[in-house]
Amino acid sequence: MSNHMADVTIHIDEETDHATREHIQDALRDLPGVMAASNQHERPHLMVVQYDPEQVNSRTLLDSVTASGVHAELIGL
Repeated sequence: MSNHMADVTIHIDEETDHATREHIQDALRDLPGVMAASNQHERPHLMVVQYDPEQVNSRTLLDSVTASGVHAELIGL
């Protein structure tokens, strides 16, 4: 893994339950280059992902989220 790290916030449009958010986070963490994926209970629509941009790009992150059946957009930090 390189020494590069980037953060992106993903906004999920739908109301999701805890289990769905955990599933999305697990799918993101399974991607090569993703170091962390998390959200806060107070802001369930926002998910912060830390990743190595030399191994994975933000479009792949977004595609992983939308593959779970939700609509989402990238919000850069």
